[in-house]
Amino acid sequence: MGATGHVARADTASQAADTTVAATSEAEASEAQAESEFRLLMVEQVGCVYCRMWNNDLAPIYPKTPEGKAAPLQRVDLHKPFPEDITITGGKPLFTPTFILLQDGVEVARIEGYASEDFFWGLLDQALKKNGATYQTPSN
Repeated sequence: MGATGHVARADTASQAADTTVAATSEAEASEAQAESEFRLLMVEQVGCVYCRMWNNDLAPIYPKTPEGKAAPLQRVDLHKPFPEDITITGGKPLFTPTFILLQDGVEVARIEGYASEDFFWGLLDQALKKNGATYQTPSN
């Protein structure tokens, strides 16, 4: 009885330790995700009509939006070297504009092209939420 009781207590202690480790890991993952730094890289080029549309439609308001605060915009020319502090996982963009969502400097999502405000905001919102960004969206 002593050996069995001892094993049962050890298993219970082990399970409690596993639960604590799992809870700690989840909490750390949530905290790390909350502390993640997001940036939105806009790849553009001179003469790009759709880049101009985005610039006219959204550039003035983007930094003031919840999404713009969660993922500040960084611009890069398609034909120039990309910043050294980023990792592009989806290959070099071929079209402009291409919006690359970076999390801690690593590509986590990509939006190719710009058709309209609704198209852009919907896809950006999806990408941000999928990758754990937290921000307050205005309610309609």
